[in-house]
Amino acid sequence: MKTIKINLPRELNRIRIVPIADVHIGDPYCDIETLNKTIETIKNNPDVYCICNGDLMNTALKTSVSDVYSEKLTPMEQLLKVRDLLYPIKDKIICMTNGNHEARVYKTDGIDTTAILARELGIEDRYAPASALVFLKLGQKTKEHKTQQMQYSIFVNHGCGGGHRIGGKLNRLEDVVSIVDADVYIHSHTHLPAVFKNNFFRTNLTHQSVEEVEKLFVNTNAFLTYGGYGETYEFRPASRSVPVIYLSGEERIMEAKI
Repeated sequence: MKTIKINLPRELNRIRIVPIADVHIGDPYCDIETLNKTIETIKNNPDVYCICNGDLMNTALKTSVSDVYSEKLTPMEQLLKVRDLLYPIKDKIICMTNGNHEARVYKTDGIDTTAILARELGIEDRYAPASALVFLKLGQKTKEHKTQQMQYSIFVNHGCGGGHRIGGKLNRLEDVVSIVDADVYIHSHTHLPAVFKNNFFRTNLTHQSVEEVEKLFVNTNAFLTYGGYGETYEFRPASRSVPVIYLSGEERIMEAKI
């Protein structure tokens, strides 16, 4: 599991993290208007950052489920298009992961197109081909006359499975808590914007104690209108509202809103 360390300015007493996933550039039903608005929000607000969590490109191949004949762009054109869209916010991307659509090319030809995208954006150190565990610092707090930055751990994975029903999709998200202990869990793939919290008892072997902690779970939206693959296989139309994560730099407060 790749770990990524991000140190943000102490002057930031709160940040917003906007996930971008399941864009499916190249698909005729890609909602480019909502994507552009999301990117503009990230670009124009100094407290807003981004996590890119896979399936940025649709990557329909002759051997894949997607309809290769209806694609608006070739896989190479999709890569360049996503690069151009994300370039203005490249310095605000906390991490980037691979998705199952991009993985099609790796499976057939051994080429990681998301790794190439990260290289084009100059953020190779923030790219994880599978899961990423981000250690993020921001702001500052004073405790026992000592000043230090707030720190959060964020587990990011594009995800897989989930099925048609909402319960199954949320179960896939909640299941990731069994992989690693983190503060925030970000999951995509199922095209369902959703947020919830659960509590957890964390042990401290040094002090032989236990602490009850809160965990935040975020499932991300897709940037797709209804039709194509989703309509053919009788998936429900999905909301394109983008979840936003709020992290405080002054005290441990984690929130998310859709």
